[in-house]
Amino acid sequence: MLIPSIDLMGGQAVQLIGGKEHALDAGDPRPLATSFGRIGEVAVIDLDAALGQGDNRALIEDLLSRARCRVGGGIRSVEQAIRWLDLGAGCVILGTAARPDLLRKLPRERVMAALDAVHGEVVVDGWTKKTGATIEDRIAELRAHVGSFLITFIEREGRMKGTDMGRVETILRAAGDVPVTFAGGITTVDEIAAIDRLGADTQVGMALYTGAIGLAEAFAAPLGSDRPDGLWPTIVVDQGGIALGLAWSDAESLTEALRLGTGVYHSRQRGLWRKGESSGAVQELLRVDLDCDRDTLRFQVRQAGSGFCHRGTWSCFGEDAGLSGLSRRMAARKESAPLGSYTRRLFEDRSLLDSKLCEEAAELAQARSPDEVRHEVADVFYFTMVAMARGGVTLAEVEAELDARSRRITRRPGDAKPDTGAANGAQERQS
Repeated sequence: MLIPSIDLMGGQAVQLIGGKEHALDAGDPRPLATSFGRIGEVAVIDLDAALGQGDNRALIEDLLSRARCRVGGGIRSVEQAIRWLDLGAGCVILGTAARPDLLRKLPRERVMAALDAVHGEVVVDGWTKKTGATIEDRIAELRAHVGSFLITFIEREGRMKGTDMGRVETILRAAGDVPVTFAGGITTVDEIAAIDRLGADTQVGMALYTGAIGLAEAFAAPLGSDRPDGLWPTIVVDQGGIALGLAWSDAESLTEALRLGTGVYHSRQRGLWRKGESSGAVQELLRVDLDCDRDTLRFQVRQAGSGFCHRGTWSCFGEDAGLSGLSRRMAARKESAPLGSYTRRLFEDRSLLDSKLCEEAAELAQARSPDEVRHEVADVFYFTMVAMARGGVTLAEVEAELDARSRRITRRPGDAKPDTGAANGAQERQS
């Protein structure tokens, strides 16, 4: 799997050769994060913080709102690591501070140990200080305390001369079942594919920035196909993961989809197919995933118009149901609910909706039997969906908020607030 890398210095994306020589400026990292984020996690490394010459904290916070990021560079305390995890980093990358005593205080599965090495010897403090330890020594010391390793061959970093595949296999044997990402000198799709077959990821920066490898080409490197035409089946899902239909992709369509950030596929009758070009049912491409067997793609999209199917339904399997369907229907009814209907009254009379939200929440609090709970939860969901539509909030956005909260390490006490409407309603029912 490909992990694009964004190294930050002075508020810009940069690339260094051997960790020292400033090779190129890649400009504003924000568009890069948006583009790279469509294919998975992005490694964001604060070189200024690593070298003790300032930091890019505010910029990284912005990047976290644009893509799923691994964050590293200058993180040398538990407090700093937790701060990034609370802000939404998928994991934190610790190099100099990757010590068992510190790592024990962090959630193992969200910590990556960066082992940066020059000719096999691990270096720290922004690649400036030798440790005398080998990569294998450090793996043995840390593997019980981290969820993954990032191995960087510094002597190859930025030099575009390929990586050491022999060392890759040796290191993977030492790491055992702990996942490993390799960086430093990786310049061809063959290397990316070979490392993926070994069960590891590749982190690439310079080759992407210089155009030596295209983003789609690098992402698709591990993909195979048993079809004579070489096409990849592509499952298209909406923001909630509901399957919209099956399409096909090839190298050309995947390149165009990632370049434009839209739903672009290969039609076996028409060739390149830009979804919605004539119907208006366009798609914003949110992310692309590979399946476990590396022979199928999944496109997650924000679907516009009546839906994906040419018959005018949300999916090729008919209309969606459940909370997803209710949320979409409520959003549509905000403008089209019939005059005099109850839903129209709820949209137009804020006090009525506010009162019903409190009332139904209180009734749910008092429900005891499974039938009562099911009935009251349905009521709460219904009025909540009206409130969401009134406020212009989608179900996908609420789900994203819940996902973000689940990644936080720092937790609020969660005590009940006094004198809430729901509490008052519950007290009235008890009296």
